[in-house]
Amino acid sequence: MNIMDFNVKKLAADAGTFLSRAVQFTEEKLGQAEKTELDAHLENLLSKAECTKIWTEKIMKQTEVLLQPNPNARIEEFVYEKLDRKAPSRINNPELLGQYMIDAGTEFGPGTAYGNALIKCGETQKRIGTADRELIQTSALNFLTPLRNFIEGDYKTIAKERKLLQNKRLDLDAAKTRLRKAKAAETKSSSEQELRITQSEFDRQAEITRLLLEGISSTHAHHLRCLNDFVEAQMTYYAQCYQYMLDLQKQLGSFPSNYLSNNNQTSGTPVPYALSNAIGPSAQASPGSLVITCPPNLNDLKESSNSRKARVLYDYDAANSTELSLLADEVITVFSVVGMDSDWLMGERGNQKGK
Repeated sequence: MNIMDFNVKKLAADAGTFLSRAVQFTEEKLGQAEKTELDAHLENLLSKAECTKIWTEKIMKQTEVLLQPNPNARIEEFVYEKLDRKAPSRINNPELLGQYMIDAGTEFGPGTAYGNALIKCGETQKRIGTADRELIQTSALNFLTPLRNFIEGDYKTIAKERKLLQNKRLDLDAAKTRLRKAKAAETKSSSEQELRITQSEFDRQAEITRLLLEGISSTHAHHLRCLNDFVEAQMTYYAQCYQYMLDLQKQLGSFPSNYLSNNNQTSGTPVPYALSNAIGPSAQASPGSLVITCPPNLNDLKESSNSRKARVLYDYDAANSTELSLLADEVITVFSVVGMDSDWLMGERGNQKGK
């Protein structure tokens, strides 16, 4: 019975406190009661914490989208994380594309131009997929996890203490209101005692909340180090991808000339022939200069007035208005002009014409 009486009394006291806070809050909203304002420093700390929480959530969620664009995969990873289990390993998009390319190249024949190129491209895509997997793992460990720990740990503690501070403030203001309304000396004395207690509890909670909020600066410093780790991981990833593609480009560019015309053998357009000469002075040729295909004997073409079809191997930007800018893989018409420099041919594409 004593325990039951204690529980009933505690329940009644809690209900009374809740009702008092509700009345005070409502009267404040209606402008019928005064409100104790927090000091400017504490208000600034609260604003800084709220701002940190909002932007940390946005950055964290968008980073997750960047690293894993598939929403279903993100949900699955979230569920496994909450169950404290390791998510099953799955093949990523670059690795899947690479495997398709390798399988296709194998079926077409590694000895063909297209099959050989597909296999090389597939191997490169799989290497990119491995680098992508390493980026996700490193970023999750060094960047996403600290951000998530702040949202689910530190900020939850701050929010809890902030709510407690709000309740202590409502108790304080309610005590002030009761003191102002007290008329009898005994009631006034009791209200003053209550005010001293609520003021002490409010000051203590304000100090606890302030100490927690001042830790936000340390959080920013920690997140800055995590951001540097994320940038370094991205830098490593993109450098790897660039090197992989550079190596692939060199491998594809080293194919024999008969490979370059392999894909045109079944088309209805004239089949171009390989030529090692670059359009433009050979002394000025660069890795980005234009190479086209034409008859095996360049002199035969120069000495005749006939025109031939040629396929562009590399992009070329015209140096002046007398030259013709071209894009790789397009087919143009080439012919010689009497009196033209021996290092040049004329090219024609539609209404455009130039050296």
